Amino acid sequence: MNKSIVIGSTLAVLGLGGLAVGAYQVQTFERAPTYADILSVDAVTRSVETPREVCEDVVVHQQAPSRDPNRLLGTAAGAVVGGVLGNQVGGGSGKKLATVAGAVGGGLAGREVQGRVEANQGRTTTQRQCNTVVDTHQEHEGYDVEYRFEDRVYSVRLEDAPQGNQVLMEDGVPQWNVREG
Repeated sequence: MNKSIVIGSTLAVLGLGGLAVGAYQVQTFERAPTYADILSVDAVTRSVETPREVCEDVVVHQQAPSRDPNRLLGTAAGAVVGGVLGNQVGGGSGKKLATVAGAVGGGLAGREVQGRVEANQGRTTTQRQCNTVVDTHQEHEGYDVEYRFEDRVYSVRLEDAPQGNQVLMEDGVPQWNVREG
């Protein structure tokens, strides 16, 4: 065999082998990790309303029904007493005028007295009164997160807030639960 053919063939085999080894190393070479930038993290809550019944004992005064709603008895009794007292004052025509004035004044006073007496009549009881009140509180729903990867902005809702201002990406997918050590 020609020496140059053997050397050329050997160099070709070694060259192809080197090329194959180089290609293998390129395929298995670990690339530097890629990250997405976290743009914003907003806590998400919702209002929850819970109705409940609240009861309390209240003192209630119940007015007794009036047997004389127009207060005629008090007016009449006051007019009689006022007339008798007015009659005791003065003499002649002044006596008549004093009697009329006493009757009118006594009638008004008797009506007022009867109203006050009836207002104090009745009974006081304790009643249970209930009403509904609404308690409101906030419940945590998660975090709305915006991040940028390869010039595109993405949004996602997470249960926990991400740490830091970047997230590790693997094959275009954010690895939210991976902690860098």
